[in-house]
Amino acid sequence: MEDKGKGSERFGGAIANLTEMALNLESLQKLLLKKAVFVDEETFTKASLCSDQARTIKVLEQRVETLERELDAAITAAARARSEKRQAEAAEKAAELRAQEVTKELENTSKVFELHMEELRAKQQEISKRDKDIKLLEAIIQTLGGNEAHKRTG
Repeated sequence: MEDKGKGSERFGGAIANLTEMALNLESLQKLLLKKAVFVDEETFTKASLCSDQARTIKVLEQRVETLERELDAAITAAARARSEKRQAEAAEKAAELRAQEVTKELENTSKVFELHMEELRAKQQEISKRDKDIKLLEAIIQTLGGNEAHKRTG
């Protein structure tokens, strides 16, 4: 029973809406009849053509605006890419200069190392020569010492 009450309530609302729509439609028809302009076929055709052209122009203007935005974005991206390229080139040049500096420093260190090695070899030779001289002097001393020992005992 409740369902029947709700259904008829909804049906009544729908009828009220349809009645209101009919009144609105009738009012719109009266307004159109008062404001309507009747033209011949040729004028209507020209007006339709103008309307179509206006719509086409509007669509094309929107397309042009879209393309202009895309072009601006592409120009901005290209400028950014050029800037990044310049930065990369500057970084590469700085790295090359640093590599050259490190290479020079390494060459200089190698030269200094070679000089130190030559000095060490010369000192090593001098030490070896003095060591031989010392051994020779020790042998002479022992020989002389041995002769004196023979003279004392003899």
